Amino acid sequence: MRFSLAHLLFIVVAVANLRASCARADLIFERDVRPILKAHCFLCHGEDAKPKGGVDLRLRRFMLKELDEGAQVMVPGQPEKSEMLRLVRAGEMPKKGKKLTAAEIATLEQWIAQGAKTLREEPEQVPKFWITEEDRAFWAFQPIAHPAPPEIQNSKLKIQNSIDAFVLAKLSATGLVFAPEAEKRTLLRRLTLDLTGLPPTPEEADAFAADATPEAYEKVVDRLLASPAYGERWARHWLDVAGYADSNGFAEADSPRPHAWHYRDYVIRAFNADKPWNRFIQEQLAGDELAGARHGDADAGIRSPEAAELLAATGFLRNAPDGTGDEVPDQNLARNQTIAETIKIVSSSLLGLTVGCAQCHDHRYDPIAQEDYYRLRAVFEPAFDWKQWRAPGARLVSLYTPAQRGQRDAIECEAREWDLAADAMNAEFKDQIFAKRLAELPEELREPIRTARATSPDKRTPEQQQLFKDHPGLNVDAGSLDLFDKDADNKVKAVRAEGAVHRARKPPEPMLSVLTEVAGRVPETFVFHRGDHDQPREKIAPGELAILNLSGSAVIAEKDAALMTSGRRLAYARHLTDGKHPLVARVLVNRFWLHHFGRGLVNTPGDFGVLGERPTHPELLDWLASEFMAGGWRLKPLQKLMVLSATYRQSSRNDAALAADPDNKLYARFRLQRLDAETLRDTILATTGKLDAEPFGEPTPVARHATGRIVVGEEKLNANSEPVEVVSRGAKDFRRSIYIQVRRKYPLTVLDTFDAPIMSPNCNGRVSTTIAPQSLMLMNDQFIVDQSLALAQRLRTEIPAEQRNRVARLWRLLFNVEPTDAEAANALAFWDAQIAALSAKGDKDPSLSATASLCQVLLATNRFLYIE
Repeated sequence: MRFSLAHLLFIVVAVANLRASCARADLIFERDVRPILKAHCFLCHGEDAKPKGGVDLRLRRFMLKELDEGAQVMVPGQPEKSEMLRLVRAGEMPKKGKKLTAAEIATLEQWIAQGAKTLREEPEQVPKFWITEEDRAFWAFQPIAHPAPPEIQNSKLKIQNSIDAFVLAKLSATGLVFAPEAEKRTLLRRLTLDLTGLPPTPEEADAFAADATPEAYEKVVDRLLASPAYGERWARHWLDVAGYADSNGFAEADSPRPHAWHYRDYVIRAFNADKPWNRFIQEQLAGDELAGARHGDADAGIRSPEAAELLAATGFLRNAPDGTGDEVPDQNLARNQTIAETIKIVSSSLLGLTVGCAQCHDHRYDPIAQEDYYRLRAVFEPAFDWKQWRAPGARLVSLYTPAQRGQRDAIECEAREWDLAADAMNAEFKDQIFAKRLAELPEELREPIRTARATSPDKRTPEQQQLFKDHPGLNVDAGSLDLFDKDADNKVKAVRAEGAVHRARKPPEPMLSVLTEVAGRVPETFVFHRGDHDQPREKIAPGELAILNLSGSAVIAEKDAALMTSGRRLAYARHLTDGKHPLVARVLVNRFWLHHFGRGLVNTPGDFGVLGERPTHPELLDWLASEFMAGGWRLKPLQKLMVLSATYRQSSRNDAALAADPDNKLYARFRLQRLDAETLRDTILATTGKLDAEPFGEPTPVARHATGRIVVGEEKLNANSEPVEVVSRGAKDFRRSIYIQVRRKYPLTVLDTFDAPIMSPNCNGRVSTTIAPQSLMLMNDQFIVDQSLALAQRLRTEIPAEQRNRVARLWRLLFNVEPTDAEAANALAFWDAQIAALSAKGDKDPSLSATASLCQVLLATNRFLYIE
């Protein structure tokens, strides 16, 4: 292999940098070495009461131990005599899990060579789980501050609010400034798609472009935040984090959750109402306790609209994959896995920590003990009692009002009259058949057979049973009436059908799938050895993670005497939202920022721990978090602040910043973003005029198509449960994507292709890929083909003549601008060529088909697919 001079220089510099980093002075145990040993070695040499081989690596002084063979675990200043170094170099340790990397081994070697220094005197006794000073000092565990915005001396730099001051301070330190403000129509498209997930109409774009007042942009922001479409757009972001799905997913059957949509609707309404997030969180974690509801309360859901809303909120804790209603090999495993997945959703969404890593052992990187994990589990155990488990069907609460229940009972009573009449007709017809056939028998057999018929079948004597065997035609009660007289049977069925028609008039009974506790039953929680529920160890009480409760102020009682329930989840929810928690507000505002700017201030939104990325703008993050809480935990004012900022209004192009900040970590321009899956589908439907804006309610189902695609529609199955047909539901097929059924095993192909997440158990941050199937779908998928034709038909309807005017209208619908002369000329030339080709093929309407082809081409352009 040959290298160029540039390659060789690069290699030399890289090696020099590696050596320099490995040979840096003053390597310290607590800062540099302990995290490596904790990640790779503590499981066997630190966590257990009896460490493997008698070797404990938690403290430096423990490593001075001599081994049976005469070797020493670690010899300060002498790496070659240190057995621990020899073993990791040889790959013999650790025996399980990841081996140490070359860089980690180099750090260990250098530390020993430097004399194995520690930062401070080591403790006499080490607790089972030791939280060090370095752990305590980690940025994410510090109290949220409220820093003052920096003062920007350069008056020429445009600042709209304090956000810009923080961002500009970072930019100025690297010699950068903001990109120019985006053009008005570009900014309107960005803002409208961002806040509502739908494109602006040409009329809205014209109105904004014509409004020269200073308040024009702010008025648009207020209008969009007040739109019902806002909640539908922003609820989707939270539903990702909450792991929402309309199916259970655990087993291959992917059984449906027919009532999950109530939680989805609750979230949409909460966003539109700008429900304070401290209340929003409390309702999702403990809505049942706020409502005073328990398992078995017949009227829990109908006490008031407020109570029903609180119970719907607990759907948050029912989102995890759950196979306990399916046939699974090990029900206990399925139950405990459901609890584990729920804890993952709660911790990643609200704490931004990978708490689930501590289920089987102490967390390898973050200061989270296994006991911490089970303290958190104990908070939820009274509602997730795995030994007294309630299957999905036992979690339902009726939303029937007393009036509806009375109406249902009255209709049922009336329907039974038809049933009774049909039963009487059936009996009378059988009596007639019996009498007719009995008359054909000898006189001496008639009375014994009458007596046998009048006797219950299970009490008949052997002689009576033999009579019916000898004369089976008289056993009319044993078979259906249609076996003896089809005409008579049809008359009976007609009466029963009348009853069924009447019964169908009952008001539908809406059901909520909720999380509740059983009154008086508070199960004990145990630490599971290595996470195995069949190996319970010590009992543990509910509590906060130790690293987040160093002051001891977070107290969660085992039972709140003032409540009928345990009160654990409510106490925990109030602790999370008391304004003193170091993580919750930071995690939330970071997610809000990410969705507006395409990148989080912490770009690992579900991991604020050691392995997560560090904040690029820590002061801004804390300022936003403190402002959010001071503003009553309301999202809309915070969002308004973000989108009004000069940071948000920048152009997506800033050539001067490309070299210094290629990943746009400093926000020297607006980050170019592709439409996410749901926004892409909804934008296409809105542009073609097909979008059905009906809000709320049961999801529109998805179905398996014969081609292997998952499409919107009703699935028809054959006797073997194989899909044979997809039936359209008309306009409902074109509802907003948030109202389309979310199947874990069968995601809608159009959304799946453009990176809609699979909830396993949730999604903390979407990826945006660029792959061949996306282009292929835009060229071939029937949905795209159909919508292109619909858009062509819309153009023909709105612009009856003159294709040039149709092209102009098309550009305004798709891009909110007029086409340039060159663009219009190219479009018309393409249209003419398509007409000629289609006419030659005998197309019945070549003009319409050619317009549809043009529409499809433009729907596949980056200009349509991306937000500038």
